[in-house]
Amino acid sequence: MALDEVISNITEGAQAKARELSAEAEKERAAILKQADDKVAAKRLAQQKELEVALKRLKQQEISSAELEAKRVILNAKKDVLDKSFQVALDSLLNMDEGNRGRMYRKVLEGGKSVIKAPKVYCPRGESKLISGVSGLGSIIETDMEAGIILEDASGIVRLDYRFRVLLESVWDKELKNVSNILFG
Repeated sequence: MALDEVISNITEGAQAKARELSAEAEKERAAILKQADDKVAAKRLAQQKELEVALKRLKQQEISSAELEAKRVILNAKKDVLDKSFQVALDSLLNMDEGNRGRMYRKVLEGGKSVIKAPKVYCPRGESKLISGVSGLGSIIETDMEAGIILEDASGIVRLDYRFRVLLESVWDKELKNVSNILFG
């Protein structure tokens, strides 16, 4: 029986050692799984934060893009209004009745004669009658051109362009800010 007791003691010792090793292995496995779970949770949290930052950045970019587009649309609309206003003003000048056009030509000629003595005057066809009574002019030449007049010195080197479109463009460029303030506040 002594052999049976020795075998029994060895077996019990081996089983106890096996249980102990098993318990240690289970603890180690649990620690490894917990460590892995912690790493996964940390990565998930970091990715969630990155996603939130990326979404916030994307949202801000979309807002900025929409604001720029809105400004572009508003500026284009304002430009259209200014272009239409210019065209309305030009049309009213081009379609002015002969009496007012003649008065305007005579006023321009008075100022122009102080710069060019006895100027050669170019005017639209059929409008020489509007300035024929003005003294101190050189020749009056009718030509195909928009309403207004062009003054030229005898040498042909100096020209003053008083066509209505040119005058309006000059005034428009100088006063664009004021016109814009009047129209858009």
